[in-house]
Amino acid sequence: MTENTENTDAVVRAAGCVLWRHAPGGDGLEICLVHRPKYDDWSHPKGKLKRAEDALAGALREVEEETGQRCAPGPRLPTARYFANGRAKTVSYWAAKATGGRFAPTAEVDRIAWLDPAAARDRLTQPRDRELIDDFLATLRHA
Repeated sequence: MTENTENTDAVVRAAGCVLWRHAPGGDGLEICLVHRPKYDDWSHPKGKLKRAEDALAGALREVEEETGQRCAPGPRLPTARYFANGRAKTVSYWAAKATGGRFAPTAEVDRIAWLDPAAARDRLTQPRDRELIDDFLATLRHA
């Protein structure tokens, strides 16, 4: 009998950000969402962490890979815990202010959208991502 060395019970670790910027013209703010053609969904930029990668470093890396934006991390936001493809997944999130960059479409993310918080909330596919916008806005109010 051979032993299965793959641990299918391991939690998938991921990280991402609620990426934001001041709206052009200075009236309010906008949140960046990414469209993933593989799933045809809209979400916050996020992705799996590399082995032994710090969650914040992974979140910033994923934001830049998916949106082309560099960013300055802000407050920690609630961690999302859910099942994806039959495996437990934990996603650590931060608020992050965009500091510059340029989007280039890839096979993983073909579009981004900068939207006011209400429009971003409506566009998001998953309810847990909508709740994250509420948490983000509450964090800004208390900052």
